[in-house]
Amino acid sequence: MSVPNYIAGYPQPVQDQVRELLAQDKLGELLLRKYPSVHAVRTDRALYDYVMELKGEFLRSSEPLSKVAYDSKLHVIRNALGTHTTVSRVQGSKLKAKREIRVATLFRDGPPEFLRMITVHELAHFKEKGHDKAFYQLCTRMEPQYHQYEFDLRLYLTQMEAHGKLAWG
Repeated sequence: MSVPNYIAGYPQPVQDQVRELLAQDKLGELLLRKYPSVHAVRTDRALYDYVMELKGEFLRSSEPLSKVAYDSKLHVIRNALGTHTTVSRVQGSKLKAKREIRVATLFRDGPPEFLRMITVHELAHFKEKGHDKAFYQLCTRMEPQYHQYEFDLRLYLTQMEAHGKLAWG
């Protein structure tokens, strides 16, 4: 069984282990044991409050957010887990910028760790544009387990592509 691109950058022994778990249909079971609970952030308003709390804790001086929402148009398999955008508009003689974060609706029903990882990632882009060392340092400052959660999220996407969505809850 081939391993999807989500873990292609990891060492071969890791890929082999994931391939074996997929072949035995045990990857989903492993993830459900490791992350048994579902977060309570169900609405766009609750997501906005959740993101603003994180922003207030770690990025107080960054520009304000105008919108945070779940987005059913984000296609995780082909595109992104979440997005961050800045929309600039001219209002009179001033240039106004609105900042938004959108999270794929798929993550409305998932473990809190995955939602936190995605949110931290998108918030970090407001301060650090690229995926460089400074970006990942900021991510790990906001969430010390960032890299583990990212890896496990990649495992979840691998599981989902191979065997379908897991049912948390």
